[in-house]
Amino acid sequence: MSVEIIGGTLLMSPSPSGKHAGIIIDLRDAIRPGLAASYEAFENVSVPMPGDSDDYATPDLTIGPRAFRDDDGWLLDADAVELAVEVISPNERLKGINEKTAWYAAAGVSLLLQIDPRTGTWSLFGRPGEDQYRSVVHGKYGEEVPLPAELGGDLSTVGLNLYGTQPSG
Repeated sequence: MSVEIIGGTLLMSPSPSGKHAGIIIDLRDAIRPGLAASYEAFENVSVPMPGDSDDYATPDLTIGPRAFRDDDGWLLDADAVELAVEVISPNERLKGINEKTAWYAAAGVSLLLQIDPRTGTWSLFGRPGEDQYRSVVHGKYGEEVPLPAELGGDLSTVGLNLYGTQPSG
């Protein structure tokens, strides 16, 4: 069970499916080798809204300072997050996805990558504003996500699973 407080609303999500968890592992394994030495890929790290630690999101994967590995806290400040990754759940609704995207922008998270295994697509949001990102790049599985060089550069999406299908191989 995952618990987040987004904009003052308590959100409880069931534990992710094996396929959802597997996508996160695949993304982490693809990103980690190319990261600059000062960064690390974290799971289960929460990001607070600046000025309100009771309003926080927990991305599926968070790229932030490697030094956080030695921190006793569980919150990583939004301005320290280089990339937040959200894998859309099978029953997630558009309203919830849009609200969470606006939350990350308002918090000032630099980049947000949404992976949607329902449709085999991805969206990379950048240049956060008050409650929206000012740039977005969309793609589909098989197309590379254009991450900055310090985050490993172009991220392959080849081989990511789709919900409702059997894994290949």
